[in-house]
Amino acid sequence: MGSGRADFPEYFIVFKLVITNGAMKISELAGQTGVPKETIHHYVREGLLRKPRKTGKNVADYNQNHVEQILLIKDLRENYYLPLPVIKKIIKRIKKQSSVTQFLSQLRNKYFRPVDRLLTKEIVGRDAFREATGLGRKWLHKAEGWEVITAELRNGQPVFSADDVAIGKLMVDMDRIGFGPREGHDPEDLKYISDFVREFVVNNFNKYYQSNLEKLSSADYPVKAGQFHEVISLFFYHLYRKFARESVDRLLRSKETDADIGNGTKKNDDPNSRRFSG
Repeated sequence: MGSGRADFPEYFIVFKLVITNGAMKISELAGQTGVPKETIHHYVREGLLRKPRKTGKNVADYNQNHVEQILLIKDLRENYYLPLPVIKKIIKRIKKQSSVTQFLSQLRNKYFRPVDRLLTKEIVGRDAFREATGLGRKWLHKAEGWEVITAELRNGQPVFSADDVAIGKLMVDMDRIGFGPREGHDPEDLKYISDFVREFVVNNFNKYYQSNLEKLSSADYPVKAGQFHEVISLFFYHLYRKFARESVDRLLRSKETDADIGNGTKKNDDPNSRRFSG
């Protein structure tokens, strides 16, 4: 679906790019990350970065792990406005996570950065949209035909909302992580998902508006409507994550059970495992 690299967080991209490189001096590290040498020394002193390997009295070698960590710190400071003590705690927790969990966290961070939500802007024109999202011309055309992405026409130009931009980027990410047409997944499923969600949203919102419209003043109505939209959006997000995680867990348990049966073994059924307590 994409026409360029996936727009993963900068520190993730750089980590992948430099993973095969060897040691580097602090000047090279500063050049790759855009962080001054004095700041890097400060991060080392504060325990945010592991100490480099000393090769001389005033010389030390850094590696790709330092690049990844510095760009993570940079991202957390610039996009989440977090102070260094909080970032230090986050880094310690990340170190304990599996590579899969780290990847999922990075992917979520890409779409939920406060700075993006505060500085969101519309994109005018299909060429600008494709450049911002990485979505190919063919798939943008299809997405618009399916009404998954819906531009508003102003002064003869298509104007794409921030939500459309996020959807375009997500389509590219689906392709990058192996859920695109090349792997046998039918992109038109996105249309069915969109149609299902749209029908539910329209019916639900109409019901809400009809039952609450008369109760609210003209000044209060936009505020309440906006709050309702955001709360339900977050509810959908977490509900889908919950159901998806539970479905994957069931499939994995089923696969393990099938493997045990195939090997002539069966795990003991512990009655306590079916209880809420204990």
